[in-house]
Formats: sequence, structure tokens, C-alpha cells
Amino acid sequence: MSEPSSISPEQEERERRIAELEARLSRRRVGVKPLAAVMAIVVAGALLWMQRRELAYFFSPRAPLTLGTEGAYRYEALVSNRYAQVHGIPTARGAYERTDNGLYVLVGLRESPLVVRRGALDGEEWAQGRPPPQPDQRPFAVRGRLLSEEDAPRYREALALLKSMGEVQPHEGRLWLLVEGEQPGADRGLVLVALALVAFMALNAGLLVRGLRKG
Repeated sequence: MSEPSSISPEQEERERRIAELEARLSRRRVGVKPLAAVMAIVVAGALLWMQRRELAYFFSPRAPLTLGTEGAYRYEALVSNRYAQVHGIPTARGAYERTDNGLYVLVGLRESPLVVRRGALDGEEWAQGRPPPQPDQRPFAVRGRLLSEEDAPRYREALALLKSMGEVQPHEGRLWLLVEGEQPGADRGLVLVALALVAFMALNAGLLVRGLRKG
């Protein structure tokens, strides 16, 4: 019959310290995981909030608001971040914008608060360093995304320039921008990104709950 094994006081103390250290490290791991999950949720939520207007426009009605024609504009129909259509006579002067996708013209509609951003037409070629040409003066109809002046910060300077020229007439102190061609439901990539952010937030919410329960 074997004798029972004996453990020295030194070994007992060492094992006790190891157990305390393991418990302490375990508590720290549980504490870090919830913090990381909260940070991930906050960052993803902020990114999702930044896309709120684009998402709202994606799911907005696809039937365009009718803003009327020259001399009979329907100001009561002005709603920001909606698909709209209008017909009008262009102002004699405009603002030009060159992007990676080409040359664009911001031109007002006479006797209205409306400014249209559209692609440059033949005869509207503009070389930097030279005075911009006069926008095409033929009346036109256009459909696109309607934005109030406040919702179009990217074009603040161009709208201020057109306002200073005196050919457009602000309605209740503001201009309205119609971006040609942008239709609701067209940017499906935006929705995929939003769904990925929501899934990421849900995953981290689950990790947060699990970490708090372990704590």
C-alpha cells in the first residue's frame, strides 16, 4: 500500500499564487472583450449614422415629385432628399465642376430657387485657367435627387456663387439643388455596406452580452 503524497508549504503557496494569477488574468480578459465590443458598436453605429440620408433616399418613393415648369413652379412640392422632375429655362451663367467622371455644370432655372447639376453638353467644354463658357440656353426637363441647400454642403460655394449672380430667386431664404440622374434604389452597394455594419453591430452586441455574463 503506497503512502499518501505530501505537498510542501512552498508548493502550496506557489499553486495558490498561480491560481490567483489565472483568476486575475481571466477577469481581465472578460473586461477587455466587452470594452472592445462597445467600441466596435460605437464605430459601426457612427458609420451607419453618416449614411442615413443616402439610405433614406434609397428607400424613398421612385415616383418623382413634379416641381412644375417655368412660370408655374410648385414650391409646396419641395421636399429634400426626394426624387423630383422639373422643366425650366437655364440662367445665363453657371458654375462648373470637374470630377473623375467628367465635367458637370451647375445652372439655375430662371425666376426660381432651383439649381440643376447636370453633365456638360456640347459647346460647354471648359479648360481650367480660362473663363467658363455660357451654359446651353435651351429650355430642358430633368429628373434627379432634390436637396435643400442645407443638405448639399458639398455645393455650398457653388450655390452661393449662383445666388450672388442674382438670376435665381431663393425661396424662404434657400436654394434647392436637383442632381440629375440619381434615382432611388440604384445604389445597391450602399445597402450591402449598411447590412454588413448592422451584422457587425449584432455580432459585437452578442459578444458584449456574453462577456458581461462571464464577468
